[in-house]
Amino acid sequence: MRSLLRVTGAVALVLCTAVAPAAAAEADPDQDFALKDTRITESSGLAASRAHPGVYWTHNDQDQPRVFAVDSRTGETVATITLSGVGTPRDMEAISVGPDGDVYVGDIGDNLDGSWDHVWIYRFPEPKTLKDQTVQATQYDVKYADGARNAEALMVHPKTGRVYIASKNEDGGGLYEGPAKLSTKGTNTFRRIAEVPWVTDGAFSPDGKELLLRGYLMARAYAWNDGRRLGADRSVGAPFQGQAESVSYTLDGSAAMFGSEGTGSRVLRVDLGDRSGGSPEASKSPASPPAKSPGASAGEPGGEKGNFGLGVVVLAVATAAVVGFKRLLRRGD
Repeated sequence: MRSLLRVTGAVALVLCTAVAPAAAAEADPDQDFALKDTRITESSGLAASRAHPGVYWTHNDQDQPRVFAVDSRTGETVATITLSGVGTPRDMEAISVGPDGDVYVGDIGDNLDGSWDHVWIYRFPEPKTLKDQTVQATQYDVKYADGARNAEALMVHPKTGRVYIASKNEDGGGLYEGPAKLSTKGTNTFRRIAEVPWVTDGAFSPDGKELLLRGYLMARAYAWNDGRRLGADRSVGAPFQGQAESVSYTLDGSAAMFGSEGTGSRVLRVDLGDRSGGSPEASKSPASPPAKSPGASAGEPGGEKGNFGLGVVVLAVATAAVVGFKRLLRRGD
């Protein structure tokens, strides 16, 4: 009997060992995950892969021309893509995947609010196989009709393929529309079509009916009406993150994935529920022009130091509460 039990136990152990990796491999994608690649220190953009479900593209701000494919099931980088045929990036801030299956990278940052008379967009086909490789990319020159802008959000519409940029200058944010098709034969002029909040990233829903914009302390989703005006907007519960930099819809559009900068930073999922307009947080009126930038400088409430300061306050309050509770316990003794 004991021999039978030992054999049964051994078989069970072998089966568990064999099943465990398979279970891990079959884990649900698009859940919270941490970026485990120590090379990713300034994850500024995030985009769900169309060709590889559960994989997200990201990149650093200041880096060589490369992007990373990260598996949301494990947080591991499964491919590093180096871009050839482009110049040295200045400030890569955003990434998006178009309906053509191409990946668009926005080298559109300008921390001096107007020091560059033009910025760049890089475009390359999403690889069919995820492995470290060098791909040929196309570089587009971009300028704004109303002068140089600082921007961190680039969105490609999933139906039309048109590219949009949301700026974040001192005078507030603007939504800019690019030409119907980008061209390498001259400068592509983007024109302001709407006022939007001061944001750090944005994304279109997979069905193209909604535009989600995020800042350091907020996120709002706008109905997309024929690309010429923003419709009713609703608040989306963006998580508090120390350096809130990126956002992407999941491939099925059921949730938004919010990312931040820093080594080992986490990407957090927020379920969006019904997007048909029945949300209790939905606004009844079209989007109105924003107030002045809520985080135009690091020392203001929405800026990097403001976010850090708020975190310190929250931590201090929590610590005081714990200490006070411990003192009450001592008195009770």
